[in-house]
Amino acid sequence: MKNIIFDWSGVVRDTLTCQLWIVNRIFKRYGVTEITLEEFREDWRQPPALFYQKYLPEGYNEEERSKLFQELQLDKDCPKVAVFSEVVKLIHKSKDKGYFLSVVSSDFPETLLPEVKEYGLENIFSEIITDANDKLEPVQKIIKEYNLNLQDTFFVGDSNHEIDVAKKVGIKSIAVTWGFTSKLKLRAGNPDYIVDNVQELENVIL
Repeated sequence: MKNIIFDWSGVVRDTLTCQLWIVNRIFKRYGVTEITLEEFREDWRQPPALFYQKYLPEGYNEEERSKLFQELQLDKDCPKVAVFSEVVKLIHKSKDKGYFLSVVSSDFPETLLPEVKEYGLENIFSEIITDANDKLEPVQKIIKEYNLNLQDTFFVGDSNHEIDVAKKVGIKSIAVTWGFTSKLKLRAGNPDYIVDNVQELENVIL
């Protein structure tokens, strides 16, 4: 049996436009010049503080920045997010095959958990861990708690952070190119697999 740990934003749901809108509103609040989508995808880092430290004034308050992010995420002018419906179908296929499925995400529970219900993914995941800016400990927790076989465990993400975490804990990394990070940057992280579409992802995990 395979074990799949999914990141959420940039993997299951398309939040790229929303994320860039929020980032540039935060930059404006701190008097920083806006960036383009291409710049964002080249520079994005996880945990998010690593990204903001590059742009925001030295000594800025990360807790205040995080609170501002939450407020902007609920702003009526924030671009709406969309679901990657083919990924949802693949998750259901994986569940039907008896796979262990879980989520480790930096998203806030106020947004992620309602989306799980909205996307028809209730009772699919054995574990959902939210607000995980550094995903190392949550992934270690899941592996230990559920006694997962490392050779059969995959971490699906859209940033180099997920690649690094997978390497540290000894599981396989799958980097998707439709999320927050450019393919060039993902490739530099040397993931076990890099996939450009959901069919390629399915070929790896099913």
